Parts: sequence; C-alpha cells; structure tokens
Amino acid sequence: MEVAGSLPSVRQLKEAIILFSALSFLVYGTGCFTSRHLRDEFVRYGFSRERRLIGFLQICGSLGLLAGMWLPWLGRGSGGGLAVMMLVAVLVRIRIRDSFLKTTPAIFYFFVNTYLALFAY
Repeated sequence: MEVAGSLPSVRQLKEAIILFSALSFLVYGTGCFTSRHLRDEFVRYGFSRERRLIGFLQICGSLGLLAGMWLPWLGRGSGGGLAVMMLVAVLVRIRIRDSFLKTTPAIFYFFVNTYLALFAY
C-alpha cells in the first residue's frame, strides 16, 4: 500500500542526480563558449588554450550521462570521465591557491560523478 506523499524510490533519486549533473555540465560546458567570466577564469587557471576543448568534453559528458539511462556503459564512462575532469579541477585550484570555498564545487562534482560512475547505472 502506497501512501500519498511517500518518499521517492532509490531509482528516482539516482535519476535526479543524473539529471542534476548532466544539466550542470551542459550549462557550464556551454558557458565555456559564451561566457566572458569563464574565459577570464580559464586564463586564471592557466588553461585558456584548452577552454573550448574542456567545454566540448563537458557537453559530451553531460549528454553521455543522459544517454546512460538507456546505455548504462555510456553513463558509467561519462560519469568516470567527468569525475577525472573534476579531480584535475581540484588539483588546479590547489595549484593556483584558491580558497577551500572556491574549490568546493569541483570537490562536490568529483564526488557526484564518482558516485554516478560506480553506482547509478
């Protein structure tokens, strides 16, 4: 017997996390092509020449997370690739001596995408 207003299922929570990460990387990846702020940030990171490639890979990872709902191997691979990208982002933030607060989003997305790669599909 299901009670109105019951908690979402584990599968629904996993799908929500997939959608959250996919949308986040789609927006950020697109911003790598369109945002002046991100252009300046990539200069600060020391990756101005790689900005478009990184944006493209983030968009591909985003689409791969979504496609993983039908092709689980693709979702796992995309989650793993995005997790590696975020691990590098954490290391870059440490190298340029960013504060913990500025590093927190990269740490958060590293853990989210590691979870997706290992357990969501």
